[in-house]
Amino acid sequence: MKKSKKLPDLSRAEYDILNILWQAGQQSVREVHDQLTDIHKWAYSTTKTMMDRMVKKGLLQRDNFHGVFVYKALISRPAGLVRFIQFFADRVLELDQGAVVSMFARSKALTGEEIAELEKLLADEQQKTSLGEGRADD
Repeated sequence: MKKSKKLPDLSRAEYDILNILWQAGQQSVREVHDQLTDIHKWAYSTTKTMMDRMVKKGLLQRDNFHGVFVYKALISRPAGLVRFIQFFADRVLELDQGAVVSMFARSKALTGEEIAELEKLLADEQQKTSLGEGRADD
């Protein structure tokens, strides 16, 4: 996975696309689109546009494989979850971020390695904020 100093903001739709790619590895737009039809009632062209925008944001990599574009995630699953955790912990649940991370650990939604990466990313974000650098996307 690509190491990035900035953690991207993710929309729900972007997270849904990334989630498919985290589980399946690289996929074509058609393969991703077919898996999104129950969640989003998009046209194929909308899925393609979303994925191309995600390439520009540095979230996905696009490669040409025998004339078909295939996409893969450039950020890890924990990096993608950091923004959601920060939002939910601070604004929705009004909990400490550590409490939210422990929920993930108890649910076994993430591996031990992913939990460790998640904790490190959150700690880095908190350190940046306490040093006056603000959020990573400022």
